[in-house]
Amino acid sequence: MTDKIAPAAFLGHGSPMNTLTSNRFTEAWQSFGAAVPRPRAILVVSAHWYITATAVTAMAQPRTIHDFYGFPQELFEVQYPAPGSPEIAGEIADLLQPHWVGLDRDSWGLDHGTWSVLVHAFPQADIPVLQLSINASQSFDYHLELGAKLAPLREKGILIIGSGNVVHNLGEIDWKAPDAAFDWNRRFDGDVKEIMTTDPARLPSVQKHPDYTRSVPTDEHFIPLLYLAGLAVAANRPAEVLVEGFSMGSLSMTSYTLGCAAQPDDSNTRGASPIIGVPGDQSNT
Repeated sequence: MTDKIAPAAFLGHGSPMNTLTSNRFTEAWQSFGAAVPRPRAILVVSAHWYITATAVTAMAQPRTIHDFYGFPQELFEVQYPAPGSPEIAGEIADLLQPHWVGLDRDSWGLDHGTWSVLVHAFPQADIPVLQLSINASQSFDYHLELGAKLAPLREKGILIIGSGNVVHNLGEIDWKAPDAAFDWNRRFDGDVKEIMTTDPARLPSVQKHPDYTRSVPTDEHFIPLLYLAGLAVAANRPAEVLVEGFSMGSLSMTSYTLGCAAQPDDSNTRGASPIIGVPGDQSNT
C-alpha cells in the first residue's frame, strides 16, 4: 500500500484485561483494524516503554513482554508473535535525524501497551510491528515535533499508533464504578478532545490545565497522544474521535484516528462500536 497514505491512531488501552474482554472499546479497535488497508508495518508509541532515550525496536522477532503483575494467569499466557523489521527500524532512525535514535536489537520487544490493542485490531499477528520508546527526559514540544517528523512513514504504508490514556490516575480508581468518570476526568478529557479535533498543535498547552495534575499524575500515558497530534499537524488536519468513554472514575478510554472517517456511536448502547471508513487517500496498567 505504498501508493496510499496509511492512517494513524491513538488508542486508549486502559487495563491489560481489555486483552481478554469484549466491550465497545475493543470492538472499536477491531473495527479500525478491519477497515484500514493492510499496512506494510505498524509502529507503536506505547506508554510502557518509557526510558531516558529515544530508541526503536530493531529485532527480527520481538518477544511478547508481560510488564505487569497481579492479573490472571490467562493474561500472562497471551503471546503476540508478530515479526519485527530491522530494515524499517533503520529507516526510522535515519528519518528522525538529527535526533539520535538507538537501535534496540535485544532488550525490549512488544509490551502490553502494544499487544493488548493489536490482538483486537490485527489478531493474525502477521504484520511487522516495531515500538518507538518515549524519551522521558524530553519536553512535550519535543514529542509533538517527533510525531510530525514521523509523517513520511505514513506515505510508505506504515501505520502509526500511540497507545496510552488521556486520563490515567491509578491512585483514584473506583473499582465499583467500571463505566463512571469523576468530574475532573470529564473536564480534562473534553478539553483535550476540543484541541485534538480543532487545533492539535495546541496540545502541549494542556500542561497548564487546572485538571492536568490530577488527570496526568505521570506523563507516560499521555505522551503517545502527542505523537498523533504531531502527525495531525504535519497533515494539516485535525484528528477524529474513534470511540469515547471512561473507566473506573479516573481513566479515560477516548481514542482518536487520523486519515479515517469515523461515524460516531450515538446509540448510547453499551457494547456498540463505531463504523469506520478509510478514504482513498513495566508494572502499571
